[in-house]
Amino acid sequence: MSREQRGPNEKLGTVLALAGISNAGLARRVNDLGAQRGLTLRYDKTSVARWVSKGMVPQGAAPHLIAAAIGAKLGRPVPLHEIGLADADPAPEVGLAFPRDVGEAVKSATDLYRLDLAGRRTGGGGIWQSLAGSFAVSAYATPASRWLITPADPTVARLVAPPPAEPADRAAGPAPEAPGDDAAVRVGHSDVTKLREAAEDARRWDSKYGGGDWRSSMVPECLRVDAAPLLLGSYSDEVGRALFGATAELTRLAGWMAFDTGQQEAAQRYYIQALRLARAAADVPLGGYVLASMSLQATYRGFADEGVDLAQAALERNRGLATARTMSFFRLVEARAHAKANDAAAAGQALKAAEGWLERSREGDADPSWLGFYSYDRFAADAAECYRDLKAPRQVRRFTEQALSRPTEEFVRSHGLRLIVSAVAELESGNLDAACAAGTRAVEVAGRISSARTTEYVRDLLHRLEPYGDEPRVMELRERARPLLAAPA
Repeated sequence: MSREQRGPNEKLGTVLALAGISNAGLARRVNDLGAQRGLTLRYDKTSVARWVSKGMVPQGAAPHLIAAAIGAKLGRPVPLHEIGLADADPAPEVGLAFPRDVGEAVKSATDLYRLDLAGRRTGGGGIWQSLAGSFAVSAYATPASRWLITPADPTVARLVAPPPAEPADRAAGPAPEAPGDDAAVRVGHSDVTKLREAAEDARRWDSKYGGGDWRSSMVPECLRVDAAPLLLGSYSDEVGRALFGATAELTRLAGWMAFDTGQQEAAQRYYIQALRLARAAADVPLGGYVLASMSLQATYRGFADEGVDLAQAALERNRGLATARTMSFFRLVEARAHAKANDAAAAGQALKAAEGWLERSREGDADPSWLGFYSYDRFAADAAECYRDLKAPRQVRRFTEQALSRPTEEFVRSHGLRLIVSAVAELESGNLDAACAAGTRAVEVAGRISSARTTEYVRDLLHRLEPYGDEPRVMELRERARPLLAAPA
């Protein structure tokens, strides 16, 4: 469905020419973006011609998909007014701000938590499907620079007077209405402990079942129902720091789970808010961890240079502050970005530094709880992926063997990803049988979890196997993977 404007949409035509996108190309990109969000769209070059020459305005998510498609080509966000579609329903900008003021930061975060619930009520993928925004790596520029300049707020105390007590002679009267934001709860350390326990539980479920598992999806609900009222409550500076830290952990987890399920725009907004909350917590290592998560997302989305910048920002601010194991992980994330950028020398140097930091870590170090997943197995797994990107199969095999030496039920998704990387290494070494065997085991693992990222790895493996498509072993693997690839995201 479309509605008509007055005259041609010259703005859209101009930006399309600037981006070098044909009418057919834009239609294809919009349809593909819609499919990624579970939408069935059938636009073609004629549809685009109507948008440009007749000023037709497509309805629903289409205007935002158009902006996302053009923005991806230009490498920057494209607002609707720039393409002459400002009359369409505006996409919320909630979650993209990194306010300087702590009070505004609380509002920005709690608005995001409420937005997620509003989306869930609509069904069919929630607000992130209807929002249909594009991941734009440039959205990380301001948050990263502001955090680098000021990684800790000077004070975060929020002392709100409790509501007046009811007179004694009204005690037997009707129950008062539920308190609003003005009747702020008084936050204590026990409240913060509950949030930290929720984060720990969510980390275990995410590792074992994937970001799309229903138990993991309770994190946004926890942020809305439990964390938001506390952020809007009354607390001292000491309690407030702890509260912001726990909420930052949960918010980063929500971003990581969205990333794992392919909801890149949701992940980006959660990450930005998590970084802002970490600043309020005065927790520099946690802020670095959020930046490392941003780096992994940027690298995964094809922005390797920006991935390097984000990882190096985490490293720079944490020199002399973070534990050796934490610094090792930051260097490992930097190596991933260098490898994706095909810079073998820089990747090798970062991997060597990551391994050195890991060797210096000790059992009694005050490592943060959120780093519990990181061990030499994880280092070896990511090193293998670095060498896969650098097309060094011998090194991939060496590190993958180390990563798979101690499989554990605790990190099921990670085990599946390692098997796929192993399959790619075997294939590039000319061992088709071994590649198919590892691929079959990976598909079995992937079928037990809900992770769009793992499914994408399987799809990439099958793509690499296409030259051997007539081989019975490959045909069998493709058939085993069919239900996984056909499952809705």
